[in-house]
Amino acid sequence: MSAWAPRVFHFEGFLTPEECDYLISLGEPHMKPSYVVDSETGKNRLDSVRTSNGMFLRRGQDAVVRRIEGRIALYSNIPVENGEGIQILRYQDGQQYRPHQDYFHDTQNVVDGGQRVATMLMYLSDVEEGGETVFPNVPAPEGQGPRSECGAKGLSVPPRKGDAVLFWSLDPEGREDPDSLHGGCPVLAGTKWSATKWMRSHHRGN
Repeated sequence: MSAWAPRVFHFEGFLTPEECDYLISLGEPHMKPSYVVDSETGKNRLDSVRTSNGMFLRRGQDAVVRRIEGRIALYSNIPVENGEGIQILRYQDGQQYRPHQDYFHDTQNVVDGGQRVATMLMYLSDVEEGGETVFPNVPAPEGQGPRSECGAKGLSVPPRKGDAVLFWSLDPEGREDPDSLHGGCPVLAGTKWSATKWMRSHHRGN
């Protein structure tokens, strides 16, 4: 399922099963509670809107990570140097990320690399039930298929190992797009592993 307003693209088989398993192996020993960015201070803080666990890889950490980052740059047409490090995430029973935008609402975080332009969200595992990425401001298209109660509230992409969702936080004129609002639906059965790559408007440091 894809959309143009906001721009959302679903890629099947973006990662190989081996790449998925490898990213999980890098992240699993280092899981910590996930943070959100405070819209006023720009600092990281814990918040009940996001209940996953995660960790960050270094950009260009090893050959496999570099290969995946190069593929993301090719699909998004955004240079590798504009990307943040890949974040590995784990969602278990009932864990979720309530609807939010990925662009920054503060001025502190845009100093190095500018605003977040786009996000590549990659599924590293299948999920028995729930865990969809949902865009509640985009009507669910005909033929979307069965979804959880959360996933049925808009355009949504269910977790399927190796698939990826590329979406844009800014519109083609470079303005923040409020319709890029999205969330990670609660996991109702199973464990959801994913990897997120945020891309900025300019080159940034590691």
